[in-house]
Amino acid sequence: MFVMMMSARPVQTQRKPVSHSEWVAQSLAEIRTIKVGMTRKDLLRSFSVEGGVSTRTSRTFVFRECPYIKVDVGFETVGAPADKLNEHMEDKITRISKPYLEQSVID
Repeated sequence: MFVMMMSARPVQTQRKPVSHSEWVAQSLAEIRTIKVGMTRKDLLRSFSVEGGVSTRTSRTFVFRECPYIKVDVGFETVGAPADKLNEHMEDKITRISKPYLEQSVID
């Protein structure tokens, strides 16, 4: 009887989580659209600010669809360059890191 029950079970095959892979591929494609020369406003369409220490010219951002995907971004101040505290939407991206995975930082 035991042998019959084992043989009646469907054989499970390993499957790739296609939907996860597709989501990662789509996310990376969206992240790669952010380029040096774009503005902070452009970046904020796909990313939001991360907690932790930051300045107007350097900040970590998290991908809107997954807060564990992050990039570090450097900016050139545009408009009110003497204002060192307030971030401006027109600030230009001067560098952007490759995306990386990390736990969230909460202030």
